[in-house]
Formats: sequence, C-alpha cells, structure tokens
Amino acid sequence: MNVVVIGAGLSGLMAAQSLQAQGHNVLVVDKGRSPGGRLATRRIGTATLDHGAQFFTVRSEEFAKHVDAWLQQGVVREWCKGFATADGHSRFVGVGGMNAIAKHLATSLEVRCNTLAFAIERGATTAWRLKIDDGSFIDADALIVTCPIPQAYALLVTANVQPPDELLATEYHRTLGLLATLDAPPNVGSPGGMQDPDDTFSFVADNQAKGLSISPAITLNANNAFSLQYWDYPPDEIHAMLIERAKPWLGTANIVESQVKRWRFATPATIWPDRCWHNEQLVLAGDAFGGPKVEGAALSGLTAAKALSE
Repeated sequence: MNVVVIGAGLSGLMAAQSLQAQGHNVLVVDKGRSPGGRLATRRIGTATLDHGAQFFTVRSEEFAKHVDAWLQQGVVREWCKGFATADGHSRFVGVGGMNAIAKHLATSLEVRCNTLAFAIERGATTAWRLKIDDGSFIDADALIVTCPIPQAYALLVTANVQPPDELLATEYHRTLGLLATLDAPPNVGSPGGMQDPDDTFSFVADNQAKGLSISPAITLNANNAFSLQYWDYPPDEIHAMLIERAKPWLGTANIVESQVKRWRFATPATIWPDRCWHNEQLVLAGDAFGGPKVEGAALSGLTAAKALSE
C-alpha cells in the first residue's frame, strides 16, 4: 500500500516505521519544521532545553522491546528512578534531547516537514486524497492521522467519515512554559527535576543537571489550571508572570535569556479506551488513545499500523 501518515510525532513515526518494515510505501507529513511533535528540544545559545515531554517511563513489554533497542543504539538513556523519592521505575530521556528519539525514527523514513494537511477527500483511483495547504494533493491507499482529535476532525469534514461523538468530544489540557538560560545553576535539587513543586508549575527541569545542556538552563512547565487561566493574556504579561513565579526555583541565578512556549493540545484530558480508531483504510491514533504520555503515543502508533495490515 501507499500509506500517508499525518503527524511526525512519536505515534506517527512508530506507525510509519512499522508499516515500512512490512514493505509498504510510507510518507509522513507534518506542519512543523522538524519531526518530533511534543518530543521537543530547543537550543538557546550554548544551552539545550527540553520543553515538551521531559522524560518517559516503560510499563509494557511491547514498548520495552523498542526502548531496549534505543538504549543499545545510544538514542536514549536512563535519567533517574524518581524525583522527590525513588520508586524503582526508570525515567528515560533522549541522548541530546527528547527530540533525538524522533530524529532517530525519522532517519529511515520519508518525512516532509513544513507540510500542512488541509483536508482529506475520497479518491478516484485510490482510497484517499490528502489536500495540502499549497493546493496540491497526495494520493493514498490508506491514511493514519495522529494529530490531536480537534485537528483530525477538521481534516475529516470533507472525507464523509464520522468518528464517534464521544471521541470527537475529547478535550486537551493546555501548557504554558518558560525556557530560560541562566548565569548560574538554578535551585533545583538532584536529579534535576521536580514534579508539581508548587501551585503554578507541573514540572521544573534543570537541563544541565539532567545531563542535557552544557550551560545552566531551566524549563518550567505551568500546570493545567494556570495555563487555562492565563492562556489568552497578552504574551508579555504571561512572560512576566512566569518569570515572577519562577524566582523560587532560580535561586541566586539571573536570567540571561528567556522565552515562553505554548502547547494548545499538550495532553488529552480524557483517553479513548482503544489504542486507535479504525474506519475502512483510515486510522486515528495518538496519545489520546489507549493510554496517555509517551508510551501511550508509541503503542497507539504501533496498533494503528497493525490495524491497516490486518
């Protein structure tokens, strides 16, 4: 089959790799400048900062097989076994940043970035036609759509495909984040990460202590409540508020450079019980299916590939 995967996040890349290994022709398209989605790493001067997913865990044998391979290939490494207290579960990170995982997966795939999927239509000679924002079309025997459900639904309006109303009602939490380079290490204890340290932030990461950045840099991701409350505020006000609330975690360090990051569809608020939704030769997948976070996204992509192959 000629398969088009919409979205070059972890779910889409895992699906694409699986299908390509089975002999299918696979094309991945993504509106971003590089693959990764929420596996996002940013460089500011000499600093390197993860600003989407900060780490991942492994709870299933299926995902463990892939992670073991990544460990052997030097793509990921263990960061720690917990933050405030060790709980025995390894927290893994990408070597050089979480985006390294996506780059590794994309190496053997045809991935077109800066390519915005505009609409899905029924094809005349193939099952589907994907319209791109430049007006061109890509023909496909099958499609896997891994973008957030609201974006997926917008693509399906012209396809005469109607997913369940309960699935279309999936809501997503938003995240406002602050990335900052510093002139000294921040006030973040070992191992360099804190979950829910106060009533503003859901995660604070010392990227240097994490083993990612060669110079001091901190990532502060605001929690759901803060992000929702202030989402529509002017950007400069959000920036100022985040800097003010970050002060306890800066310690004696001063900010050299900082910027705000916004994730409109950061995490699904509800999870569809199955790992994907399948209709004819079209599959919806992603971290809203079957289990959230990095592992959930990976397993959803693999399940989507199986659904097309069966």
